Amino acid sequence: MLRLNCFISVSRDNREEVLSAAKRLTEASLKQDGCIAYDIFESSTRPEVLMICETWRDQAALDAHSNSKEFITEVGKMNNLAEMKLETFHF
Repeated sequence: MLRLNCFISVSRDNREEVLSAAKRLTEASLKQDGCIAYDIFESSTRPEVLMICETWRDQAALDAHSNSKEFITEVGKMNNLAEMKLETFHF
């Protein structure tokens, strides 16, 4: 399995738009084959920080997700409005 933590740093002006894109991505991702878990977390101490935490069955499922229309569309929006940092763990 693979676990990804995507940290998103966003300005106050863009926060709601980025959060909406993340929610659309989450909804679509949960329906994809191989998705074990997918959720968005909001920092309780730093309002400019969001995190998407996702778990995938294997690399093939993650690759399919990364090539999906929803991923390309919503991550593209988030990349234009925020800074994103990805951590990947294999277990």
